[in-house]
Amino acid sequence: MLTIYIDFKEAAAFLAVEPTLSLAKRFDLDLVWRAYLCQDRDLPDRGADPAVVRSHEQARARAIRSTHQRYATLRGIDLRFPAECHNTDLALGALAQLSGGALPFVRQAFAAYWSEHLDLSRRDVVERLLDRSGDRGRVDLDAAPAALAAAQVEAEALGVVDAPAYAIDGQLFIGRQHLPWIGEIAGRLRAQT
Repeated sequence: MLTIYIDFKEAAAFLAVEPTLSLAKRFDLDLVWRAYLCQDRDLPDRGADPAVVRSHEQARARAIRSTHQRYATLRGIDLRFPAECHNTDLALGALAQLSGGALPFVRQAFAAYWSEHLDLSRRDVVERLLDRSGDRGRVDLDAAPAALAAAQVEAEALGVVDAPAYAIDGQLFIGRQHLPWIGEIAGRLRAQT
């Protein structure tokens, strides 16, 4: 089994979906999708000029975005960042309630965020996604905040700090760049069965 922790607003998680599915198929892994709400964390203030700190943060953000766009281009994906970073809380709370068979909803939510640039914290948007994925009857949106809070506690207890994160064979990996290593572990596990 391979567990992947995602946040729909994270470009790295969006770009990890297809390679993760490919790896799961290649090694016949059951894939479990888990919600993890990524949050911006302030860097420690070490007495630096706030303008310099802000400038460095912006430079890092541009570099990360550029890296994601180059990777997307290499894979033939039209990655367009939304003008405004919308919340994903409600959709993640819905995902937290989907045990098994969450891929249709995951695909719908990522497409809504990255292609349509929709706010995944709006009830009408998430209801539409649940309808499209056939999961409407499996989720109670009133319970979504509590479900997300519980999922967040569980993920953080495992050491998840960003998305995508992967758990396999008692090990945690942060970032899609670890997929080759995860594949080695999956191959070893498969050979043992």
